[in-house]
Amino acid sequence: MSATLISFDEKNKVFHLHNDQISYLLAVEDGGTLAHLYFGKRVNDYHGQLRYPRLDRGFSGNLPGSLDRTFSRDSLPKEYSTAGEMDYHTPAAVVRQKDGSNALFLKYQGYKIVAGKPDLAGLSHAWVKDKDEAATLIITLADDKSGVEFDLLYTIYRDRPVIVRSVKVRNAGSETVDLEKVASMQIDFVDRNFDSITLPGAHAHERWTDRNHINQGIHVYASHRGTSSHQMNPFIALVDPSTTEFNGDAYGFAFVYSGNHKFEVEKDQFAQTHLNIGIDDFNFNWQLKPTASFQTPEVLMVYSDHGLNKMSQAFHSLIHERIMRSKFKDELRPILVNNWEATYFDFNEEKLRPIVDDAKKLGIEMFVLDDGWFGHRDDDNSSLGDWTVFKKKFPNGLGHFADYVHEKGLKFGLWFEPEMISIDSDLYQKHPDYLMHVPGRKPSPSRNQYVLDLGRQEVRDNVFDQMDQILSSGKIDYIKWDMNRHLSDIYEADLPAERQGETYHRYVLGLYDLLERLVEKYPDLLIEGCSGGGGRFDAGMAYYEPQIWASDDSDAIDRLFIQEGTSLVYPQSMMTSHVSVSPNEQNGRITPFKTRGVVAMWGDLGYELDLTKMSEEDRAAVAEQVAEYKRIRRITQYGTFYRLKSAHTSNQCAWETVSPDKTEAVLSVVKVMASGQPYLTKTKLVGLDPAKEYEDQRTHQVYGGDELMNMGIYDPVEHGDYQSYLYHFKAID
Repeated sequence: MSATLISFDEKNKVFHLHNDQISYLLAVEDGGTLAHLYFGKRVNDYHGQLRYPRLDRGFSGNLPGSLDRTFSRDSLPKEYSTAGEMDYHTPAAVVRQKDGSNALFLKYQGYKIVAGKPDLAGLSHAWVKDKDEAATLIITLADDKSGVEFDLLYTIYRDRPVIVRSVKVRNAGSETVDLEKVASMQIDFVDRNFDSITLPGAHAHERWTDRNHINQGIHVYASHRGTSSHQMNPFIALVDPSTTEFNGDAYGFAFVYSGNHKFEVEKDQFAQTHLNIGIDDFNFNWQLKPTASFQTPEVLMVYSDHGLNKMSQAFHSLIHERIMRSKFKDELRPILVNNWEATYFDFNEEKLRPIVDDAKKLGIEMFVLDDGWFGHRDDDNSSLGDWTVFKKKFPNGLGHFADYVHEKGLKFGLWFEPEMISIDSDLYQKHPDYLMHVPGRKPSPSRNQYVLDLGRQEVRDNVFDQMDQILSSGKIDYIKWDMNRHLSDIYEADLPAERQGETYHRYVLGLYDLLERLVEKYPDLLIEGCSGGGGRFDAGMAYYEPQIWASDDSDAIDRLFIQEGTSLVYPQSMMTSHVSVSPNEQNGRITPFKTRGVVAMWGDLGYELDLTKMSEEDRAAVAEQVAEYKRIRRITQYGTFYRLKSAHTSNQCAWETVSPDKTEAVLSVVKVMASGQPYLTKTKLVGLDPAKEYEDQRTHQVYGGDELMNMGIYDPVEHGDYQSYLYHFKAID
């Protein structure tokens, strides 16, 4: 069946990947050059009209030994380019040869088509349930002199507007080479006038949508912090200037990787747009000995002909259904209360029990014990690396408290920061070499903590064995995996000097190995990711962690922007969002309790406050929110998500999710600022069945699906900033 998804025209040497939604075309051109032809809406057949026009381009060199001035790799739109082939674009790969040159001239060697999709050992990756749902094209390019070979992998799914790409480099030569840069993909567009959409930010300010027109030059969006980072999420969209949420072309690219990344967009002298995506080449050098190979992480490529919402829905579906593996990916996520903003480090079992009691009364389903339960940790200056119970706080053991939580009918969750070490720790006293540091130099602290050298097997074994001692009790239902700093002092103690450029990537591989061991032994453990909030919110972590704390900023109004940006790529079930105190502890803003709840319900709901100190009015509000969320969470967590209005461009934010069978819909509208003379506004729903009638579950007003979509409903007019409204519609049988 794979042949129905991928065809090859032997005569014209054209590959066509296609399903009912998209086509991707590439061809072998002069000099064994692999040329890009088309990526977009499905075409039935290709008749050769896109053979690149032959022109003599000044200062664009020609093929080695050729006197034909009309063909140049510098102007041809390609699938993959390297330094040393007389292409002056930013190269996708740089290979340093034994003689010191970076000469590499890749030529087409052959191809194979395989059913399904190969797994990538040691890396997060998209997968298939059965081989018939996808097909993979593997094209081999090779450099004749060095014997270095590049396998370009392209997977197309049968029912998704998605291409998944990666590269495997093999050294089939006799000399060791150094990979100084290896992108996972390249794509070139001709005659496209694009805007870029990226998700930059900062700690407590993650993934704010940034849209810019692409002018001539090289534009770089990257992280070299050792993680995917708060500062630049590993995603980019290239869209037409007229593209909106519901109209226009959108090309989305998400990197399935949790470390350094680099997205390079170059608009060249011919107004062609060139895109590379891969591991950041900053401080990267991978030694490749003869017969050895190197596999790059994957890039998810999505095409939408109906704007950003359709692009996002394709990402949501793919990440949820074919990146996540956890047994919890389709289960309703529990409503939790976290003790952090209630107690910080100042707690013991006696102080925590009343929070558990109140959580039970209010309908909350899980209690999460945050930082401070281990070692001798009363502040953030000690004990990271010592995953043993702090006897002063839990004299009867952690299991005793876990039993109390379970007896109340709640699940029990626990905070870890497994990648870090404190100088003031037993682990450091026994193994100071486990701390990542450059020999002879003092390492740099951040938050008075340091990074463990996870690239080393013995370090990972130590961390796993300690966590295993806690988890083997069978009393832990959930862990929050945190990481509260980025990497520095980059050096791996068991690598020689000439291989230190492998350290960043080996750290990520080590992290994935540790997580793989954990999920394999504890498949019933729900893992939530965190890195000072959303500092490692990426598809690579979704492979292990089906939900991630979106931001340390829990302010509802800031979260409108953070969660909207996150939704461009990541499904709402992956996003945890909590109700916290007002005034908010991050920015001091005062918002209504209702609004804090409405915003937090778009994802996995939790509470980050002291339930025992709340007013009776707020306690009643929590109970009401919890009950409401239990009625709608199947839809808000797993329904088809739509962005209707953006606070970036208006005074309102409106989000909607619709059940797969279109029998239920949930809508929220948040007004940001009040006005003394407000405009009247309406919200129109989308995605409903126009032939059905829908009942508002609060007012019992009945509307036709066509009415709600075409006419809409008036937004209420109320005094006060930050007002919000939540609607739940059900189809009438």
